[in-house]
Amino acid sequence: MSLPRIIFAGTPDFAVPSLKTLLTQPVNIVGVYTQPDRAAGRGKKLQQSPVKLCALEAGLPVYQPDNFKLPPDRETLANLNADLMIVVAYGLILPKAVLDAPMLGCVNIHASLLPRWRGAAPIQRAIEAGDSQTGVCLMQMEKGLDTGPVLARITHDIQPEETGGQLHDTLSTLGANLLQGHLGDILAQRLKPVKQSQQGLSYAHKLSKDEARINWQMSATDIANKVRAFNPWPVMSSRINEQPIRIHCANVEPANTNAQPLPGEIRQTSANSICVGTGEGSLNITRLQKPGGKILDARDFLNGFKLKTGQRFE
Repeated sequence: MSLPRIIFAGTPDFAVPSLKTLLTQPVNIVGVYTQPDRAAGRGKKLQQSPVKLCALEAGLPVYQPDNFKLPPDRETLANLNADLMIVVAYGLILPKAVLDAPMLGCVNIHASLLPRWRGAAPIQRAIEAGDSQTGVCLMQMEKGLDTGPVLARITHDIQPEETGGQLHDTLSTLGANLLQGHLGDILAQRLKPVKQSQQGLSYAHKLSKDEARINWQMSATDIANKVRAFNPWPVMSSRINEQPIRIHCANVEPANTNAQPLPGEIRQTSANSICVGTGEGSLNITRLQKPGGKILDARDFLNGFKLKTGQRFE
């Protein structure tokens, strides 16, 4: 009996654990699709995606079409004669011809509890919004953006200090585990697709550097959530003494009966933090970075960058 023929499609680090899991399963991976090599870094050298590097190391054939608009690209995929396509953060919208090419269609590993946070940045948006729980879904793909029925899901309680980077790694592993636990069920069509509810629907728009400037009129809770969500990228920042400062870690100062400082005003500095007023409550900044410098704890930062009570972040 021949092994099931599987195509894997993914691009970033998030997808690598799922590909590695697939390599341990009794399947025939007939092709790996990933984004074309992109120029990156100061030298603008072409960089291969993490999925491509993993696939090449495993000796798998790699395909990198710009899209699937050209007939030869669709024909190449169809000629792989796949039973199933597993898609994890691939980065391309798949046309119907591609979705229909594998016998069992395409299944996506999506890092949210659908229908909450459809779209490009579900991990960061969940933290930014203050969600207490998120997870990973196995979704049967259809033409709409993350609109397909859910085949299986696993939940994760977001921890109070969990950053976007930490949650990314956790959900990446959970996604691989979910795939491992249900791949046989998918291939045997034992899973019952559950249509997504129209209640609680939200979209996780792509992250932008333009969002990373702190608005001190926001509440301390909302700013702290954004600091966590946007760590390690794009990292929240503000300016003081005409210097841009990147804020890598911050938390909400417990309620204080003293007079509330103005938004952006430094209430006090200590060995552990810089306490700053916001539109509601105060924010303790505990790890920060000046241009070209290292990420430092507040104590070490203040040794080389003098800040005083009453100064204001812009």
